[in-house]
Amino acid sequence: MHIPDGFLSPEVAAVCAVPAIGAVSYGLRRASRDLDERRVPLLGVTAAFVFAAQMLNFPVAGGTSGHFLGAALAAVLLGPWLAAVVLSVVLVVQSFVFADGGVTALGANVLNMGVIGALVVGGLMVAAQRVLPKGRRTTLAVAGAGAWLAVVAGSVACAFELAISGTVPLGTVLPAMLGVHVLIGAGEAVITVAAVSAVLSTRPDVVRAFPEGATA
Repeated sequence: MHIPDGFLSPEVAAVCAVPAIGAVSYGLRRASRDLDERRVPLLGVTAAFVFAAQMLNFPVAGGTSGHFLGAALAAVLLGPWLAAVVLSVVLVVQSFVFADGGVTALGANVLNMGVIGALVVGGLMVAAQRVLPKGRRTTLAVAGAGAWLAVVAGSVACAFELAISGTVPLGTVLPAMLGVHVLIGAGEAVITVAAVSAVLSTRPDVVRAFPEGATA
C-alpha cells in the first residue's frame, strides 16, 4: 500500500499530509502523558513488530503494493494516538532508509496506513466499551474486526487518492485494491488476534483496550 513518489498530485499529497501531521502531533503530546515504565518497552516491541510485518509486500494492480499494516495491533496495545506515532516512525524509516514509499507521499502513507487504521480501531474500542462487557473475548473481537477494517479502509483511501491525482481510474484501482486487501485484512486479523491473545496471557495490564477486565 506504500505510494511511491510521483503517483500523487502535489495538491492531493498536501491535503493528505495535513491530517497526518495533526494526528501525529497530537499523539506526541499524548505520549508525554500516557507513557509510563510499563508501556515504553511495549512501544518499542510493537514498533519493531510492525516494521517487520510491513516488509511483507504483496503486488497490487496499478503500481502499488499491499502488506500487513499493524495499526490495529498498535492501537489495541497502546491506544490510537500512540499507534499513529508508532506507524509514522516506521513509515518514515521505511521511506528514507529503504525507499519503501515516496518522500512526497509520506503524508498520504502515514494517513492511510497509520492514522486511519488507528482511529478506526480507537472508535471500535470506544463503542465496544459502551455496549459490550469488558473482557478477553471483547478485546480479541475488537482486535480482529479492527485489523480487517483498518486494512480495508486504508486501501479505499489509497485508491481514492490515486484516482483523484489522475494516476489510475477509480474503476480500475478501487476493485484491485479491495480485492487484495480484503484477503490481506483477514490475514492481518488472525495475526493481530494471536498477538493480542499472547500479550493478554502474559501481561494483560499493558493492553490499552479494556485494561481493567482484559483477563476475564
